Amino acid sequence: MSEKNTLGRRRFFKIATAGSLGAAIATPSFFQKVQAQEKVTPEKPETNIADAMKYPRNEHSMPGKYPGQVVRVNHPESIVDNEPVEEVVYAMIAKALLTLTGTSSLKDAWLKFVSPDDIIGLKVNPVAGKLLFTSHAVTKSVIRQLREAGIPDSNIVIWDRRDFQLAETGYTTDNYPGIAIRGTEIKDATDSFYDKNGEMYAEKMIDKNWYYWADYEEEYDAYTLPYMVNGGKYSYFSKICTQEVDKIINLPVLKNAGTSVTLCLKNLAFGSITNTGRLHKYLWSETCAEVCAFPPLRDKVVLNIVDGIKGCFDGGPGANPQFICNYNTILAGTDPVAVDRIGYNIVIAKRIEEGVQEEELARGRKFMELAAALGLGECDINKIDLKEINLL
Repeated sequence: MSEKNTLGRRRFFKIATAGSLGAAIATPSFFQKVQAQEKVTPEKPETNIADAMKYPRNEHSMPGKYPGQVVRVNHPESIVDNEPVEEVVYAMIAKALLTLTGTSSLKDAWLKFVSPDDIIGLKVNPVAGKLLFTSHAVTKSVIRQLREAGIPDSNIVIWDRRDFQLAETGYTTDNYPGIAIRGTEIKDATDSFYDKNGEMYAEKMIDKNWYYWADYEEEYDAYTLPYMVNGGKYSYFSKICTQEVDKIINLPVLKNAGTSVTLCLKNLAFGSITNTGRLHKYLWSETCAEVCAFPPLRDKVVLNIVDGIKGCFDGGPGANPQFICNYNTILAGTDPVAVDRIGYNIVIAKRIEEGVQEEELARGRKFMELAAALGLGECDINKIDLKEINLL
């Protein structure tokens, strides 16, 4: 590779990590290429999804306590001067949980999903950088409500794939004293992915007993590899979700991904495994669905709360200022497929309103249909029980 090409590639990945590698490559042009490739690919690569289906389900398994149910809470004053208002967001989440569970006590509502003995992972999304991430108003409201339900700070973990993206978006111990903040891919103070012995820090964070195998691989150069952790046909799960937490509360952002969305399932799947670059090309929909069918996610994700205070309708899952908008909404449910389906309708309606696309396209629903077929939730809009509440 020429010096010019190498520098160009490094610039590309620097841009990528400002939001995420996935954010940078998941542009509209990227998705057009993927769709074109899918049309000429006669067969999808095989995966080990059959292995996931061998494990028995438990009482917490997706779609959870309230299958097919979604609560949407709207508030026109949830964002002021481009900043989410924490007290308003707190009230929106509280109303969503009370409505979903049918309880009159917010503490009782939370205790339907977690207990003071659980180590609870809050799966945030900092992928698009400072412009668009799981807002602190949402995360701090959830933590405050967990505390009020008797969950100690020592039992709460904020996590995502890359620790440096968490820090970039303000997920630091200064902002969250007493709360653990964890990433699978780690850089040290010198901006290096490697320790003094030349071993990648992330190697200590992956669980090779749990993996998503797909019969497809791509070669990564030395600069790209740390953002993937490993090459080959295996994508390993993070120890954060396999070993460190008992329950997961999923906190995605209301964003598009081409003509589809990146909400509950995508936030979990691509945020929990390594070696994802290869999976965008032919297996994006399959990965979103199938990775969530493995026990470290299927049996631990007890609640999804979508941050729709501010989101985007194009350019996602990265962030382009011209496509960011205020949805002023919160979505909540235990069923990630149903929640994604409602979020999908919101985003697609906005895209059509803005003239980004003319009509809803069936391919945008493919990952949800695959997830439904795996028993992870309901994607038929006619079978979803949506309760919409307007505050103020």
